[in-house]
Amino acid sequence: MRFIVYLLYAALIALGLGLGLSYYALTDGRLVGARQIGPWLAWPETGGPHPDPYTRAYLARHGALQLGSSEGLRFVAETDSDGQPLDAACTYLVDGKTPTATLWTLSAVDPDGRNIAVSASLPYLDSYHLTRAADGSAMIAIGPNLVPGDWLEIAGTGAFRLVLRLYDTPIAGGRDWSSSEMPSITRGRCA
Repeated sequence: MRFIVYLLYAALIALGLGLGLSYYALTDGRLVGARQIGPWLAWPETGGPHPDPYTRAYLARHGALQLGSSEGLRFVAETDSDGQPLDAACTYLVDGKTPTATLWTLSAVDPDGRNIAVSASLPYLDSYHLTRAADGSAMIAIGPNLVPGDWLEIAGTGAFRLVLRLYDTPIAGGRDWSSSEMPSITRGRCA
């Protein structure tokens, strides 16, 4: 009888561990299919012809239209550079350089993927319409409070994500990750 009880405990532990690791791989995935640079997370195999099983599961779970590997790469940040979740009541400074790309766009979306920019005529910022420093870096403010310079006004409450899409970039094919740098995300004042 004791053997059967131990066998059931072992089966329950194995089942729980297997389901937990599968859930982690499909939602976070930093150890399996995703690449992370600072707070920015990307799944580089999403647009490839033969994505790995974890990437296919990620695509099936999220159901979002992805860029092809020759088109570009999508990065998502759910936290600031200190690891704190992004909050729509706070203002953030996105500061630094992006990897080489012909064009990039930066948008703010809610957890369901809906754009939360206030202006319908300016739902995102792009690399063509920014003020840049001499070294090529950009400083972008994102939040509900007016900030001088490049600013993306957002509305709403609670958590949100920043989505940075790089179009026609060499890192989309999985190359050049070691030398890639991404902008930092610094929390400012909160309402």
